[in-house]
Amino acid sequence: MITQIDHIGIAVSGLEQQIPFYRDILRFEFIGIEDVPEQKVRTAIFRIGETRIELLEPTSPGSPIAKFIEKRGEGLHHIAYRSDGIEKEIAFFKGKNISMIDELPRNGVHGSKIAFLHPKSSGKVLTEICQITGEMNE
Repeated sequence: MITQIDHIGIAVSGLEQQIPFYRDILRFEFIGIEDVPEQKVRTAIFRIGETRIELLEPTSPGSPIAKFIEKRGEGLHHIAYRSDGIEKEIAFFKGKNISMIDELPRNGVHGSKIAFLHPKSSGKVLTEICQITGEMNE
């Protein structure tokens, strides 16, 4: 079941240029930086209340984030909703004829499992479902 908004993903060209705004100006709690090689992305993670903001920097010109920035520029990339059972969510969406980018969960930050719904099935908003494990599970 989906339980809350987990995070908002924001595509950026460089983390170092953007981190001070979120950390020093907005004063969000800075959690840290993590590389996610499978996604070809480096993330800076902030917490505001129960929600996280993830800045997403491409680590390869062929990464989805690099392609997004090339096509649309920096900015809002996706909204992620937390689930307590990602496999069940994927099966539910498929049963409702929702177009999935990921039909199987893949790895996200801090060992989480993630899957994306195609924007054509979710009101033109790239939507991520994530199941949190480890230190981010609060």
